[in-house]
Amino acid sequence: MRKLKLIPLLAMIFMLNVASMCSNDDDSPNPSNNSDPTPVINTVTQGTWRITFYEDSGENHTNYFTGYNFTFGSSNVLTASNGTNTYTGTWSVTNSNSNDDSPSNDLDFNILFSSPSYFADELSDDWDILSRTDTKIELVDVSGGNGGTDYLTFEKN
Repeated sequence: MRKLKLIPLLAMIFMLNVASMCSNDDDSPNPSNNSDPTPVINTVTQGTWRITFYEDSGENHTNYFTGYNFTFGSSNVLTASNGTNTYTGTWSVTNSNSNDDSPSNDLDFNILFSSPSYFADELSDDWDILSRTDTKIELVDVSGGNGGTDYLTFEKN
């Protein structure tokens, strides 16, 4: 009979232990689920940026962009310059809830260049934000055509 009284006590101790392990930690922000573009926009419009990593379907092509500084300017004007050549495109950060490559992140980092061809072909896309700090933005794109995954990293100069 004594064992029967012990079972509810053990069950209660077990439940309290499980409840303490499953505490809800909603106080810490999760940047991957953030759908407000303002912090990203405020970050990229400060200073100039360079591409420190670009991988196209497993092949590293960072050297395509060596020496270029990118300025994410007002009115969504994107400028890439290496001191000799200057190319102008557009950029935006949008909250896209539909047809998104990554349902966990509703922000798209949109880049569009019409020339030169390697800027237009490689950078022009709606990128998903993997991570963002004040000095680094990591982007990813899963191609709808060939299913390859591209990675793009900008770091502040």
